[in-house]
Amino acid sequence: MEKKTALYEMHEKCGGKIVPFAGYLLPVQYPKGILHEHRTVREHVGMFDVSHMGEFIMKGKDALANLNNLLTNSFTTMKDGFVRYTIMCYPDGTTVDDLLVYKRKDEDYLLVVNASNCEKDFRWMQEHLFGEVEFENISDQVSQIALQGPEAVSIIEQFTDDIPAKNYSFRDNVSIGGYNVLLSRTGYTGEDGFELYCRNEDVAALWQLLLDKGVEPCGLGARDTLRLEAGMPLYGHELSDAIKPSESALSFFIKLDKDFIGKEELAKTPERKRIGLILTDRGIAREHCPVFQGEKEVGFVTSGTFSPTLNKAVAMAIVSVEAAEENEFEIEVRGRHLKAEKTALPFYKRNK
Repeated sequence: MEKKTALYEMHEKCGGKIVPFAGYLLPVQYPKGILHEHRTVREHVGMFDVSHMGEFIMKGKDALANLNNLLTNSFTTMKDGFVRYTIMCYPDGTTVDDLLVYKRKDEDYLLVVNASNCEKDFRWMQEHLFGEVEFENISDQVSQIALQGPEAVSIIEQFTDDIPAKNYSFRDNVSIGGYNVLLSRTGYTGEDGFELYCRNEDVAALWQLLLDKGVEPCGLGARDTLRLEAGMPLYGHELSDAIKPSESALSFFIKLDKDFIGKEELAKTPERKRIGLILTDRGIAREHCPVFQGEKEVGFVTSGTFSPTLNKAVAMAIVSVEAAEENEFEIEVRGRHLKAEKTALPFYKRNK
C-alpha cells in the first residue's frame, strides 16, 4: 500500500491529480496542467513535494572511509556545507543508485537517495560498513520541498538572508517563517533553486507560506520534463542495475584515483554511451524504444518526451560507442521508424 507524504492534504486542497509513484501517493499535475507548470519553473518559480526521497545519516571516525568505499565520487577534500553528487555501484559496475552527499562537518554526513531505492540502498550500505560508524535511516522523519526557477532566490530572500551562495552548497538551521530548515542550493530541473528539508510537522506550514508568496505547486509530470530537458539521469532509466555510470556520460563523478566497489569494472573502456536525440519526424519516443542506424539496432531510448522549451520531441538513448559517433538515427515507435538527429546534452541550459 502506498504511503502519503505530510503534504498529501495540501495536494488535494490545491487540486492535485494523485497517482502512485515510488511507493507514495503524489501529484502528477495540478489543474493548469504539466505544460503550464513546466513553463512556470522555466520562467518564474514553482515548487514540488519531494518528501518521498530517502535520507540517511552517516557519522563516526570511519564515516569518510565508508563513503569513499561505497561511492564513485571522492569526499576526501570535501568542505563543510557542500553537497556532492555521486553514484553507488555493484561490483560489476552497474548501478545501485545515484545520490547526494551533504557534509555537515567532519564525521557527519547526510545522504539523500531515490525513494524507490531507499530500503535497498540502506541494506546495501549496511552490509558493506566497516570500522567505527553510525548509520541511520531518518527518511520517515524528514519532508522536502523543491523550490525551483529564476525567481526562487527572490522568494527565499523574503524570509532570510542566510542563503547558500554557491550551487551544491547548503546552510543548516535556517529559519524560514520561524521553521527550522536545511536550505540547499540544489535541484533537478536545470534551473536555479533550493531544496528545503524540514520536519514533517512543519512542511504544510512552509508549503502554505510559499503559496502565500504566489509560488505555484508543480507535479511529477513537469519534474520529469524539466529534468529530461536538463539532461539529468533518472534511476531506472539512464542508470540501473543493467547500466553503468560510465556508459551514461557520468565519468566526471567516477574518481579512479581511489578504491571503491565497482572500480575495476568502471576503469574499463565502456562499450556503450548515452547520447541526446531530437526527433525530426513527427512522434514521441519513450523508454525502451529501439534505436537503429539503417537496418542495425544499435541501442535503446532511456527517456523521451516532448520538450516544451524547444517545442520538439527529444530523447536520451544508450547506444554503442561506434554508433554514437554518427549523427543520424531512427527510433522505432509503435512499429514506425522515426528519424532523429544526435544533439549535445543537455537539451536545455539556463542563462546564468
